[in-house]
Formats: sequence, structure tokens, C-alpha cells
Amino acid sequence: MALAYGIHAVLEALRAGQARVERICVERGLHSARLQEVIDLARQSRVPVSFEERSWLDRKSGGQRHQGIVCYIAEAPTFTVEDVLRLAASPGLLLVPDGIEDPHNLGAMLRSAEVAGADGVFIPLRRSAGISPAVVRASAGATAHLRIARSGNTAQLIDLLKKNGYWVVGLAAEGNLPLWQADFTVPTALILGGEETGLHRLVRERCDHLLSIPVRGRVSSYNVSVAAGIALYEVLRQRNTRAANP
Repeated sequence: MALAYGIHAVLEALRAGQARVERICVERGLHSARLQEVIDLARQSRVPVSFEERSWLDRKSGGQRHQGIVCYIAEAPTFTVEDVLRLAASPGLLLVPDGIEDPHNLGAMLRSAEVAGADGVFIPLRRSAGISPAVVRASAGATAHLRIARSGNTAQLIDLLKKNGYWVVGLAAEGNLPLWQADFTVPTALILGGEETGLHRLVRERCDHLLSIPVRGRVSSYNVSVAAGIALYEVLRQRNTRAANP
């Protein structure tokens, strides 16, 4: 059973029926309009609500900021790589974090992916953060709405994506093409590298193109989760423009 905490994350878990919230625990004596919204929705959904001391919630959340609410969620449905590919809508948009170890970065990337309407996210089994409570909270509940699959080998995954008609692009500071010059109206898989090392060598070599996000300041690159948001927005912008001007 997984744990989620924070008002937004718990609210989104309740709204996504497939998340199967089993119990919600609220800080005793704490009152706010947003907290009451969660309680009311839980009761409408017949989810048990209990009231606990703040010290109990602090222990359950591992000392993380929980905003007075914690919930227990049954293990989310798991997707295979093949499931995600089969269920993707045309033209298809997939996100592949390559070795993102910071849970806050991964959670922020998942939030951007969900907002942009991504069809799925592939997270490596090794050298990567998993779907922990910190990731769920950082995603603002987006994990409840996304198709997420774990992949064993990102380089082999890229080969499979290409066989299924996806254009595979990696984001790198030294990319040979600015982000906005790429064509994202075709089936696209975005690969983003880890915080310290960037894209792994074999992953970099298998990408169809390496794209860059030009910068003008003294810092050489954006935070990886910010870069993901910029790239996903560019995909959305191009596709909305194409839809409006067929």
C-alpha cells in the first residue's frame, strides 16, 4: 500500500477513481476550506476519514510537509511498456526520464507530462527515483492520472520506440538543433538525462536528434524538470497550431 500526503495530491487521488484511496487521515483540530473539500469528497466516495494528532502525521510522512493530511492508496494499476504503446493516442507523446534520481524533479516532470497530455512515461528500474510519496506529492497528484511503466534498459526501449514509429529526441545542452526547430507533430518520445550526468552515452547515441534549449544567462542549462516543462509545452504548442490550421 502506498502513502500520499499534501492536500493537492490527496485531492487528485480521490478524483482519479482508479487510484483506490483506502483511508484518509486528517490532523485533529485543523480547519480550512481546502481541507474540508477533501473530507467532503472522501465521504461522498465512501472513503473512511480518521482524525489523528499532528505528531502521528509527522511520523507517517517521514517529516515531510503534509499540510495536515495523509492518505493510504492501494497499489496503482501497473502498465507494461507494451500497454503504454498500445493505449497511446495518435500522434503519441511519451516521456522517458533517463536516470532522474531527485524525487522532486521526477514529480515535477510527471506533473508537466500529465498537463501536456502525455500518453505515458517510462521510468528506468535502476538509477532512478521510483513512485514514492515524495514523488506523488511533487507531481501534485498527476501520478494518479498517468500511465507509468518501468523499463529495464533505456537504450533497448529506444529501439522499441523506433520500431513503433516514434521519433526519439534527447534534450542536451550541446544539442545540434534548437528545440523549436524540431517537428513535434509526429509521434514523439522525449528523453531527458539525470541531474548530474545528463543522458547516458548509449541513450545519446540512439536518439534521432539531440535538441537544445538556448540560454542567455551565465548558467549553462535549465533544471531538468524545468527543461521537461519547456519541451512538453513546445510539443503542445505545435500540435495545437497544427490542429487549428490543418
